[in-house]
Amino acid sequence: PTSAQVSAVPQPGRFCYTLDNDVLTTEQRQFYEDNGYLLIKKLVSDKDIERFRKEFLRICKKEVNPPGAMIMKDESLRSQYGQSEKVVNKVQDFQEDKELFRYCTLPEVLKYVECFTGPNIMAMHTMLINKLPDSDKQTFLHPMHQDLHYFPFRPADHIVCSWTAMERADQDNGCLVVQPGTHKEPLKPHGYPKREGKANKLFHGLLDEDETSPRVHLVMEKGDTVFFHPLLIHGSGVNKTSGFRKSISCHFASSQCYYIDVKNTDQEHLEKEIVEIVRKKYNATSVELRDIWNFRARLVQGERINL
Repeated sequence: PTSAQVSAVPQPGRFCYTLDNDVLTTEQRQFYEDNGYLLIKKLVSDKDIERFRKEFLRICKKEVNPPGAMIMKDESLRSQYGQSEKVVNKVQDFQEDKELFRYCTLPEVLKYVECFTGPNIMAMHTMLINKLPDSDKQTFLHPMHQDLHYFPFRPADHIVCSWTAMERADQDNGCLVVQPGTHKEPLKPHGYPKREGKANKLFHGLLDEDETSPRVHLVMEKGDTVFFHPLLIHGSGVNKTSGFRKSISCHFASSQCYYIDVKNTDQEHLEKEIVEIVRKKYNATSVELRDIWNFRARLVQGERINL
């Protein structure tokens, strides 16, 4: 073989973004290394997704009220529909909802997560997103962003998001859009987008977006799951259909990750905003960002070390 062919075979120890494991093929590891995401088809069963959907509907109807969960609604629609699936666009922090939290403990999901985090795994941040039909105001467009902006813990390479489509996601209903390879870039400044219409709380975006960087629309079928790095620049478009586009996701981190102080960094304004929201919700006077994360974090495999 020519030398070019020999060097194309990945060498052990040349992967920075995945750990040695017997789950991912060399091609999959190389794809994540180069692009910062990896799509696994039909990972989560229809049966599990149906259970998550039913629990989401129970939350919408207030039949269950998981402690600590933030239920985000489109206020402009509430007068029309009351609290229903047509109004609730996100359930965040569902760690106290046994049925939804099952997602974070699925062996088929954790098997892949361990390839990025190692064996001691914390579920740090959970979301079920119900992207509502939205053709005109673009309220539910999530601007391009890096998830690490929201996280006061490091190292980034031992954090991974698992994002599962609960129904087909495509360009019509606002699938994920990624900028491959941007996980190799540093954390960039984020803030509220300067555009018409009201921005959704905490839907921060990159302040300086590179419009020329190539984008990939991740068309996914029900049960397909994408794992991606917290520095990967991604977002999602508007839902131009009359239906909903649901996804369930969790950010996992190695329990050996550690908290950092975000004071005097680009993340400081976000800390103030989150602390303010939590203070109002729980009528609490002294809340630290670390307390909020400790409250959310759950050990799902191995032992709890730092986080």
